[in-house]
Amino acid sequence: MPFTHDPTELSAWLRLSLEPGLRPADAYVLLGAMGLPQQVYARPAAELAQWVPGPLARQLAAPPVPALAARIAAALDWAGQPDHHLLCLADAAYPRALLDVGDPPPLLYVRGDPALLARPSLAIVGARNASPDGRDNAHAFARHLAAQGWCVVSGLAAGIDAAAHEGALAAGAAGAATVAVLGTGIDVVYPLHHAALATRIAEAGALVSEFPLGTPALPHHFPRRNRLVAGLARGVLVVEAASRSGSLITARLAGEYGREVFAIPGSIHSPLTRGCHALIRQGAKLVESARDIADELGGGKPARAHGPGMDEDPDENAYEDPEENVDENAHENTDPHADSQTDQNTDASTHEAMDKGTAGAARAHALPGRPDAALLACLGHDPVHRETLMLRSGLASAELDAALLRLELAGQVARRESGYFQRSRGGARVRGKD
Repeated sequence: MPFTHDPTELSAWLRLSLEPGLRPADAYVLLGAMGLPQQVYARPAAELAQWVPGPLARQLAAPPVPALAARIAAALDWAGQPDHHLLCLADAAYPRALLDVGDPPPLLYVRGDPALLARPSLAIVGARNASPDGRDNAHAFARHLAAQGWCVVSGLAAGIDAAAHEGALAAGAAGAATVAVLGTGIDVVYPLHHAALATRIAEAGALVSEFPLGTPALPHHFPRRNRLVAGLARGVLVVEAASRSGSLITARLAGEYGREVFAIPGSIHSPLTRGCHALIRQGAKLVESARDIADELGGGKPARAHGPGMDEDPDENAYEDPEENVDENAHENTDPHADSQTDQNTDASTHEAMDKGTAGAARAHALPGRPDAALLACLGHDPVHRETLMLRSGLASAELDAALLRLELAGQVARRESGYFQRSRGGARVRGKD
């Protein structure tokens, strides 16, 4: 990138963000007391000791140790590459929305278009082990909203996050693109099988991280990432979330930052809707269509983008063309390997299959002695059209009809009107108060 600061100033910002033992809170105290980082590092240890412990003050007053100097040089080299950017807190391009966060990162690493961070944005988050319907909804809402001029922000996680990014990208060049906030260094993709998706986002949108280069996926990084997802957006839409989902952390933070919180309701029989239902009980806006979000957020959004099929609200055609919203490309608590307690019981091979395609997910769910388990997994908890089931399962027409008949005779599936099928509720237990 063309540097907006001279190398000395940018090096000082980098050192402040990389300084061993310097907590973010201490960094803000020093900036508030002394000004810019280069002014902090120009002060003698005795003066710095008024604000930080003596050993740290002496460290700040001395030249950076070789290891720290090497990390600073590596970051400057990274920033010198095309479409790589470093945005410091004093930069005019730094997203003002993050100033609502109690501890905005002093430095952001951006790969892609940093101007997207200032666009009107909506965050879409949810479970990692999302249902097929959940992924379809996230994809459809993101595609529609991006086409209407809303930049879609999410966290690059499996499940709902990935479907939201894919949906925004599907809006094409006329859409408002997507921003992925990482819980790792900007040069580390997690999960690894999202490397191709991350590249597409960087080319058509932006990847953002506050963590230094090379930072791996660690449990305590994901709540910090979630606060940036909530901070960048005007509102947060939770598509699916279990009762202990990390997506609820993002929603809570959004409320604390004065953002709107939206939730899509679902079946009372699905554990992945309990978090959404809890949010609605607590005052989140119940969402049935993308128009509900646009109407609530109101003025200030950019002019609409236009393109083939971009005027369709996902709720208006969901039961008219069963193939339209199928995701063909197919949060987290503090554990980077799980979105919720339910997610922890889902093996990694199933997560990977869900992201590679719904047919792959069906194969991953097929269990020995249970040939129809895959079809039940594709069915989810909401009514699904026969043609959509064929796409999700990868079954031929005759195989699908035979499997559906077996499930009907077993009382596990009920046939609805107009070619829709749904899990039978006859065997469902009514949940009382915990």
